[in-house]
Amino acid sequence: MSVHSSSSAKPDATPGSPGVLFGRSADGLLVALVGETAFAMVPGREGKYFLASGWRIGRPIREWMRSDFYGHSGELADEAAFHLKVQENAEHQREKRALGRKDIFSSANTPWGPSQGATLYAEGVTAHSTAGHGGFKLSAERNREVHPMLRSAGGWYEEDAEWAIVSFTFPHLFTAYERRHAERTIKDSWPDAWEVLTGNTLAPGDSRTKDQRTFEVQHAADWIVISAISSEQEKGFVEVVATMGGRRGEAAEERRFLVPEADYKMGRFGFVIDPARHAVYDGPSSFIGWQRRAP
Repeated sequence: MSVHSSSSAKPDATPGSPGVLFGRSADGLLVALVGETAFAMVPGREGKYFLASGWRIGRPIREWMRSDFYGHSGELADEAAFHLKVQENAEHQREKRALGRKDIFSSANTPWGPSQGATLYAEGVTAHSTAGHGGFKLSAERNREVHPMLRSAGGWYEEDAEWAIVSFTFPHLFTAYERRHAERTIKDSWPDAWEVLTGNTLAPGDSRTKDQRTFEVQHAADWIVISAISSEQEKGFVEVVATMGGRRGEAAEERRFLVPEADYKMGRFGFVIDPARHAVYDGPSSFIGWQRRAP
């Protein structure tokens, strides 16, 4: 696959299209075009970048602007990372074309509202779109192929995470890009099923759900922050509300602490109070709820 860096270059028209066209936008962003999808490497906070996308911009690359792009599709370390992401998308689009999915009319009632359109992946495997959400519907026959640990009784699989169950069950209907994301989702959301079905044990860092369980066991007797606000009374501190083990509900005892702003960096599953560094606080509160509790 040829890659062009000039904004005046022609898109790659070699077999295996869509090709990739790289260039610079009118406001200097590194951008790319894959089929009708546009990508931009957009500056973010603290000198970092993120991937943004656009659709059918309809003007030459040199006339594109930041306002043509939307969304946040993950952080980018550098230009090399941007090139890899774009090329990955191009390969995904090529594979998707080869799979021969068909857009069809549908008026089905889904758990997320009336279907406004559907894509047929194969007989009995249909993806529905609605005004607010979407997901897959498997026929009864197809749904019986899903392992009981992952199976939805009604054959509906929502698009945020459960779609990965469909990909995991019918990998030949999905692109390599989709299969990689499905694998990641299954590991994160259904680690027990992953280990049983693959025979592989997930190590620390391999599954968000499994790591969270470990965190909760390790810190069951620690105070974990459930709310935080910059203190108006104690400058340079964060006023926090914490409960034992991060538990919530009326039965959970709450305590307030003052944490130096330099210390307050949220971990993956919450901030753990260090009693040696973070003092219990009983003074005036910046929390409206606690203000109301004052006598």
